Amino acid sequence: MFVHQRQGSLEVICGPMFSGKSEELIRRIKRAIIAKQKVQVFKPALDDRYDASAIASHSQRKHEAIAVKDTVELARHLDPEAEVVALDEVQFMDEGLIPIIENLANRGVRVIAAGLDQDSNGEPFGIMPLLLAKAEYVTKFQAICMVCGALASRTQRLVRTGGQVMVGAAEAYEARCRHCHEVPHATGQRMLEVE
Repeated sequence: MFVHQRQGSLEVICGPMFSGKSEELIRRIKRAIIAKQKVQVFKPALDDRYDASAIASHSQRKHEAIAVKDTVELARHLDPEAEVVALDEVQFMDEGLIPIIENLANRGVRVIAAGLDQDSNGEPFGIMPLLLAKAEYVTKFQAICMVCGALASRTQRLVRTGGQVMVGAAEAYEARCRHCHEVPHATGQRMLEVE
């Protein structure tokens, strides 16, 4: 069982699409607010599927967030009084996020980062491997495979259009287990997705 201590730390919530990562992030944010902690929430501006200024789960639970285009903008918005900094869809953040998180945690801030750990090819996604290696706490969720009903650890891209980055939800992606997951080969490029 995870018990939060007062010193700074990094918590990473990961897994495939439809596994409940954003829902868990929102739950942790709400608990920190109940504990009367000063919380700041960020998301990539790229992900505006459900709300441009909130993190949102597929079940439509939401929490207000600051949408940023990159980590430079994120750093400009950081509140030095924040006790908890939460980040959604961190797979889209650049490597500049790593020293920001390290600095926050070293100063005593609780950092909670959620995102896809694998892309639709089943490969490590963006900065997630670095975050997983540096985290004090890792929670890996699984979804349900839409083909066989087993536990799913991967995201299947269903459409082969939309360029390299394609923001989508159930119309474009579904959760798959290792055995039902198919790697797309149509474009020769690695296809990236937004959960």
